[in-house]
Amino acid sequence: MSSWNDNLSQKVERISLAQPASGGFWENVAIIRPVAWVIAALGFIGMEAMLFFLAFPSDAHSRNHMQLGVKIFLSVIGPLFAAVLCLFPGYVYADAKRRGMRAGMWTLLAIFVPYLIGVILYFLLREPLPTACPKCGFLARRRFAFCPQCSTPLNRVCATCSRSLEPGWSACAYCGTPVAGPVAAVSR
Repeated sequence: MSSWNDNLSQKVERISLAQPASGGFWENVAIIRPVAWVIAALGFIGMEAMLFFLAFPSDAHSRNHMQLGVKIFLSVIGPLFAAVLCLFPGYVYADAKRRGMRAGMWTLLAIFVPYLIGVILYFLLREPLPTACPKCGFLARRRFAFCPQCSTPLNRVCATCSRSLEPGWSACAYCGTPVAGPVAAVSR
């Protein structure tokens, strides 16, 4: 248990992602590794070259078949789509690493499962971001009730069934035991 957290803590500190990206889309895009951006740029350039040399031939007979606006539209949208497809596995890899999941396995699923089903599965099954203990700063999974390092309560638990209680509950949803007071959100 300790080795998982130590390993995750070192990785998170190394890539400076200890806090969840709360700013939205652009902060999440920023976690993509540079190698994924290079692969996406190569995909964009490769698609442009393919369109230039193969799809839009330069001989006199083929020039009049397609309008210039359609050629420009296709020469931008096609390569952009290829670049975005190259960025998905890069995002999956970086996000899985910061969540303490098997980044290699999820990246391979994102690459080899067709029609973006691997990426969709990742987004449906991914773990929540680990949170730091308010007392010792130890990164713990969000579903943990206590910090594995210092035993500080991270979530309130039911006295009868020992399941986590969510904020606002006046009784345990699993066994019906009344809670002493309303469950306050633990500051993280």
